[in-house]
Formats: sequence, structure tokens, C-alpha cells
Amino acid sequence: MPDDLTTAPHAVRVRRATADDAAALADLAAVTFPLACPPGTSPDAIAEHVATQLSPERFRAWAASADRVLLVVEPDGAGPGAAGDAPVGYALLVRGTPDDPGVEAAVGSGAAVELSKIYVHPRAQGTGVASALMRAALDAAPTLGEGLTVWLGTNVLNARAQAFYRKHGFAVVGSRTYVVGGEEHSDVVMVHGAS
Repeated sequence: MPDDLTTAPHAVRVRRATADDAAALADLAAVTFPLACPPGTSPDAIAEHVATQLSPERFRAWAASADRVLLVVEPDGAGPGAAGDAPVGYALLVRGTPDDPGVEAAVGSGAAVELSKIYVHPRAQGTGVASALMRAALDAAPTLGEGLTVWLGTNVLNARAQAFYRKHGFAVVGSRTYVVGGEEHSDVVMVHGAS
């Protein structure tokens, strides 16, 4: 797969992330993850999740994994380790078998590709960056297994995210429980291309 996957109209590019991107992506995750949490999620639970699940070490491991595709959106002309603007978005695709009963009921028990994370900095929302990132993620999904179901989970209260996903071909097919810092939340499960 080429390093430069797509170019958005707003002078950004989407490419595969490397270990050199880990610190910047962890910083971006610390900004974007809290914005996707449902109302009432405690700041302590969010901080614990960011510290343990979105650390630079995690991003380095994801960038190196054969079962994952980690994408980064950056201002055009920047690159790994380049002195320039920080990344404005990222996505993580994961090949695996569902380990949640709700997900398994919705997508089956075989291998599938989870769009585990897709986040854009608030300053880039509404500019087309998120759509460019989603197109790149869907284009990259077959590299983890041709013909595999692509699915995601998002909070049941996050109507904006659900509308964005529907715009890009996802449909609600089930539900699951998602834990943030020890707190349980209800998610919808959405599958790409489901009718």
C-alpha cells in the first residue's frame, strides 16, 4: 500500500503512521477522545483510559503490527518526524475476531476488521478531513483481509458520529458495552455495507 493514500482538498494527506508518529498521535488522542465520550463520563475515567489505552507505547505497537493499519492525517508536506504542524486526525483498523457477545451477534464469530478509532482534531472538523480519513480507512481495510466485514462501535448517544458513519455506508446492526476507565457505556455496532 502506498504511503500517501489520499489527498483532501484542504492541503492534508493521509498516510500510514510509523513509530515516529506515536508521541504526536498520543497527544492528539488526549484532545479528541474526551470529545467522543458520553455526557456524565467522569474526568478520572477519561484520564485513565487516555493514559492506559492511548499512550505513545500503544501507538508504536499499533504502527508495527501486521494485524493493524494506523493512519495519520497531516498537513501536506509534513512527514514522520518533520518539523511542521501536528497531525489533525488518525484512524486505527484492527483485524481480529469479536470478543464481545454483542459484536459477535452482530458481525459473526469469524475474522473481521474493526474501525477501532477514527478521530479528527476539533479545528479540522467540517473541513472534509474526516471524510478523507474515512475513505482512506475503507481503502486500507482489504489489506487486512479481502472481503472481511468492516465494523465499528460508537456511543449510543453520539448522534453526530452515527450520522457521519451512515453517510459513509455504515448501518446499525447491534449493540455492545464499552468500558472507559472502569465505567460501562452502551454503544451501537455499525457495519459497512449493511442494509
